Amino acid sequence: MPYETEKTVVLEYYEALGSTESDVAETMSKFCAENYLWRGFHPFDELYGTEDVAQKFWRPLKHSLQHLQRRMDVFMAGKNEIDGFTSVWVVSMGHLMGLFDNAWLGVAPTGKMAFLRYCEFNKVENGKITDTAMFFDIPHFMMQAGLQPFPPQTAAHLVQPGPLTHDGLMFSPQPAAEGEKTLGTINAMISDLGQWNSGLNLEDELRQTWCEDMIWWGPAGIGATYTIERYAKQHSGPFRATFTDRSKTKHICRMAEGHYGGFFGWPNFTARPTGGFMGMPATDKAGEFRVIDIYRREGDKLAENWIFIDLLHFWKQQGVDILGRMAKAPRT
Repeated sequence: MPYETEKTVVLEYYEALGSTESDVAETMSKFCAENYLWRGFHPFDELYGTEDVAQKFWRPLKHSLQHLQRRMDVFMAGKNEIDGFTSVWVVSMGHLMGLFDNAWLGVAPTGKMAFLRYCEFNKVENGKITDTAMFFDIPHFMMQAGLQPFPPQTAAHLVQPGPLTHDGLMFSPQPAAEGEKTLGTINAMISDLGQWNSGLNLEDELRQTWCEDMIWWGPAGIGATYTIERYAKQHSGPFRATFTDRSKTKHICRMAEGHYGGFFGWPNFTARPTGGFMGMPATDKAGEFRVIDIYRREGDKLAENWIFIDLLHFWKQQGVDILGRMAKAPRT
């Protein structure tokens, strides 16, 4: 079966990593290559080697979120279009959930359940994980602890559900033609998105590749929005009006399986804010956008999109230290 070996490696790794009895660094060394590269959102950024990742990310997180569970909504694998379909990547998306009993990143514990929304791309070569991009929504984690890292957002943000169709966990093989169709639809959307000057009004441009009742599951600070009309009004339109000098899109991995696909970059693109963004004033300073996008295709168009944007990294480049602010902020 296609990708069975790679999927098995990642699933066994997740099972071992989730064990409360295992040593994180020892577990990682069994499943990850010696020259392991891990990319995570600010403040973690790029980490090298299993001991570094275990010490700086996994051990503190597991100490903070007791009885940690990985609750997956999407699990898939595919060959990477960016390197000519030579490497295989296994992708999972969902939430890490636990009891928030000890502080994490300066955020005081609540003693209650907390969810860390995540998406993880794992490159598997010769039975080992060699590269990981693991993006997560730290501002949403802060909001669950009673903090307000950003001004009121234009859309809604909740603990986000998985796909409407509940078919995102692809443990068994999917028809190759479906994955090819999904990747083609994603590429068409990227082509439209990268222009910003298609000659169509924004809503009609979106209708070329999106379902009318699309859902854009955006990160905390921006929020989720439903239907083309509201997406144009609550995110896409304001974003285009705010930013200029958008660079071309660059991805490290872009893949699809079945009706699902996605990509990530480091960064995906840069842009310069000339207007206010997320309730913050304009800086006129170019910033990087590190992004993961996961899509669900329905028919010939995209129906749902889960987005992970490293807003802490973006705002740090603009001179705003969100983590530092929240470490001193009172809970609401």
